[in-house]
Formats: sequence, structure tokens, C-alpha cells
Amino acid sequence: MSTVIAQPVEARLVAAAPRMPTIPATLHYDRRDPFAVRMTFPARATLEGVEVCWTFARELLAAGLEGPEGHGDVRVRPYGYDRTVLEFHAPEGTAIVHVHSADIRRFLDATGDLVPAGLEHLQLDLDHGLAELMRDAR
Repeated sequence: MSTVIAQPVEARLVAAAPRMPTIPATLHYDRRDPFAVRMTFPARATLEGVEVCWTFARELLAAGLEGPEGHGDVRVRPYGYDRTVLEFHAPEGTAIVHVHSADIRRFLDATGDLVPAGLEHLQLDLDHGLAELMRDAR
């Protein structure tokens, strides 16, 4: 069984400019980092012309489907019946994208099949991580 899920999604960038076309993005999940998801935007979809990747809690993404969540760099909230808004806050500015909620639910279902919510801690090799920290502390 694969330990990584990568699901392409279409994101619509909300901007002051006239209606923007959809931009490609990819949602990623890796059971080796079981509490986190990543959303990656390709270089052609960013102002800097470099790939941009945001990492945030899987729980934040799931909760944001039901109501406003997040107080930091990443915020998620429902928008109408079939969209979810993801806000990415950085010192350079804020990016706001709309994604089909069904795509996010499908992604979260797949991550839940890989690592059920609430059982993420079972994926962590704490003994190995502690040994690495102790080795590096010498």
C-alpha cells in the first residue's frame, strides 16, 4: 500500500483583477507525517515564478469544510454549498483560493483510508526520532 497520496485539484484564485482562470494545485498527504497535509502550487501559478508549498494540519482542512477554522498563516472556511476557501497569509501578502469541497472531501477520505483520524500517533516512530535527537545532541 502506498504511503503517499497526491490529488490534483483546481483552485480559483480570488483577486482584485477580473475573474481569474483556475490554477492547478495538488493536495499531498504522507503517512510519515500523519498530522499534516500540503498544498502545492506550480511555478507558473505563482507571482514569483517558483513552486509554492503550504503545509498545515489535516484536522484544519477537515474542520474548515464545516465552519471557519484557523487563526494563523492558513485559514479554511466553507463558501456556499460546494466550495471551500483556503487563505494563505505570508509577509508578502495573502492568497485566497476557492476549491471544490467535493475534491477536498475525496482527498480527506483517501487520507483517512491510509491513516484514520485520531490514529495518526500510531504512525510516528518516536523511539527512532528520539534516538536521532540524542545522536545529534552529542
